[in-house]
Amino acid sequence: MRTIRLLKPKQFEQQEIAEPAAPGAGEALVRVHHMGICGSDFSGYLGKMPFFSYPRIPGHELGVEVLAVGPGVTEVRVGDHCSVEPYINCQNCTACKRGRGNCCENLQVLGVHTDGGLRPRVVLPARKLHPGNGLSLEQLALVETLAIGCHAVDRSAARPDDFALIVGAGPIGLAVLEFVKLAGMRHAMLDVREDRLRFAQERMGAANTVLGTGSPADEEALKALNSGSLPTLVFDATGHPAAMRRSLDLVGFTGKLIYVGIVPDEIAVPDPLFHRREMTLLATRNALPADFPRIIDWIRQGRINTDPWISHRVGFDQVIAEFDRLSRPETGVIKAMIDLSGAN
Repeated sequence: MRTIRLLKPKQFEQQEIAEPAAPGAGEALVRVHHMGICGSDFSGYLGKMPFFSYPRIPGHELGVEVLAVGPGVTEVRVGDHCSVEPYINCQNCTACKRGRGNCCENLQVLGVHTDGGLRPRVVLPARKLHPGNGLSLEQLALVETLAIGCHAVDRSAARPDDFALIVGAGPIGLAVLEFVKLAGMRHAMLDVREDRLRFAQERMGAANTVLGTGSPADEEALKALNSGSLPTLVFDATGHPAAMRRSLDLVGFTGKLIYVGIVPDEIAVPDPLFHRREMTLLATRNALPADFPRIIDWIRQGRINTDPWISHRVGFDQVIAEFDRLSRPETGVIKAMIDLSGAN
């Protein structure tokens, strides 16, 4: 069968690989129908993802169909359409035993640390498959992106009186927005691009937007939206070190800054500012197993509208030619979806 492997930054190669073995105990053989291209896929392509290793078959945002199951599998049945939880955790380390397999000490994320889903068929642990029968396979490929936002908002432990700012109106920022809205929070989005903010407001329901970089003038604009105070929750989804540093300036007294994006750089913290406002700084990584069925149910109920999400579609045979273009901000990609029906 065919796959596409990223040999090193900016160098893809289409390859012929062996069919997977029959699924063993606790495993399932799945057909990959759709793969969403994530920001980490673009970062891996550009050589800017700190956890990415090469060579690598990308792909962790997956909508799959179960073809066969191994002994002892009860989570799924042949024919189920599923979303994939791509965080393969050891189940034995301290983090796993504390119910935090999303940041397992030995974590292997599909398409990042280990080969992912940009291939027609793959064997996966059945415990990582979340049935979503009744949803389209494209919708199921969106669930993991949404789960990143879900986990980030859960990490914030928001209060009813919080005012949330989402810095970065790209796909991860929009995923955070979905769950900020579901929580009923007052909120705003900040970005340097007017087109992204317009999309967030007109298509995704952002209540307020601020065009800027986090400058003192932007701080005043945010205060005007929140009775003279800076936000008490700031979600930085930029994946840009300078923006991540500036986000510290946007956190109000006793507020929290949640870093959703990730970069290989160091981020300096101005200690007097940090202490004076008694900030809380949080990281958020991946998502938890329970997030996946919850999101699937919310899509079924219409509480999450997936219609605006997919902005670009490409076939398997177009990936290598189109990937570089799709990685550029001016392309206007919200979510690019790969159709693997042409891969055999």
